[in-house]
Amino acid sequence: MTGHRGQWGTGTAKATVTALRSLLRFLHATGRVPQPLAPAVPPVAGWKLAPLPPDVNPGHVAALLDSCDRRSASGRRDYAILLLLSRLGLRAGEVAAAELGDVDWRAGEILVRGKGRRLDRLPLPADVGHALADYVQYGRPRCAGRPLLVILRAPYTGLSRAHILAVVHRACQRAGLPQFGAHRLRHAVACDLLRRGATLAEVGQLLRHRDERTTAIYAKVDLDALRALARPCPQAGAL
Repeated sequence: MTGHRGQWGTGTAKATVTALRSLLRFLHATGRVPQPLAPAVPPVAGWKLAPLPPDVNPGHVAALLDSCDRRSASGRRDYAILLLLSRLGLRAGEVAAAELGDVDWRAGEILVRGKGRRLDRLPLPADVGHALADYVQYGRPRCAGRPLLVILRAPYTGLSRAHILAVVHRACQRAGLPQFGAHRLRHAVACDLLRRGATLAEVGQLLRHRDERTTAIYAKVDLDALRALARPCPQAGAL
């Protein structure tokens, strides 16, 4: 099992260890194994906030956007989706849940339908607004209901979270980049804001984190701020 640890996530590894211990306890209780072996299975280390948040090179984000053929309906739609992910840091499900009435064109705002039925209004950057308007005018087919983003073939229905993930994967393929998911672009928004001088509070406000501890993971990517906290390396022979 230890040979596969590097291939598993922390959650998968912990669940596997729990199952293995249960099996060993059962084997011992039924007399199939003479010694209790469950205590010999080591725990899985999984410290909260230990990993660095995955970042995406700004050049890669530009390559994803450039890969969209904005002369076609699919290209206009995918370009708008990628901008919502990479500029506003929306989750895939939030992009899929967007409705036509959620965009306030006059006020320059968009209503985000988040987790737990939470509703938030965010400023709509000009480039995102232009991309959405271009898609709605020239790329979005007429359909029942009010979904903002629609599939390309009849019967025309709103996109699902899986559709949004597929859009990102296809863009990675077109751009010749290693495949990553939509949530990686959300992390990229936070990392880019920190590089530009934003505070953790501002990052948490944009990403709509309910708990400031969720935003704390991004403190580790602000290397300039961390250097001021680092103690100098002790010299050899120093007391």
